[in-house]
Amino acid sequence: MTGVMQGRWTAQAEEGFVVFIIGMRINRWWMVHRWLPLILAMARMIRELSLQPERGFLGGKTWFGRTIVLIQYWRSFEDLDAYSKARDLQHLPAWADFNRKVGNDGTVGVYHETYRIRPGDYENVFVNMPPTLLGDCATLIEAKGALATARGRIEQV
Repeated sequence: MTGVMQGRWTAQAEEGFVVFIIGMRINRWWMVHRWLPLILAMARMIRELSLQPERGFLGGKTWFGRTIVLIQYWRSFEDLDAYSKARDLQHLPAWADFNRKVGNDGTVGVYHETYRIRPGDYENVFVNMPPTLLGDCATLIEAKGALATARGRIEQV
């Protein structure tokens, strides 16, 4: 990640992509032995994906609190789905371990949302920001002229 980019910028992806929001909520703080392994497993998955760009993970951002939120960008739903089912990678064993050790006991809540994004069906602007979120995964161009407004950015195809 680079430093702050002065001015107004917009991230443009030439192809469609997937936004994957995933996270967890710690419902019982005192049961560290139940929720910490989940956080550590997610860190291993992110590291694994970052080292294997051919799997389609483009990048993302994580926020920590009682509810942990990860916003991820993927090349395609097919790439995301393939990763989630790959027996030789981190996700499937971690998911099985979670279900075996925590399951529905209420210690931790988990969630995800998946969105397929087509070219021209999104817009964004980053003002005096370092590249972040989609801006860290796609091409950044100055948001000027037709790209100066949200309507101009979303209507550009």
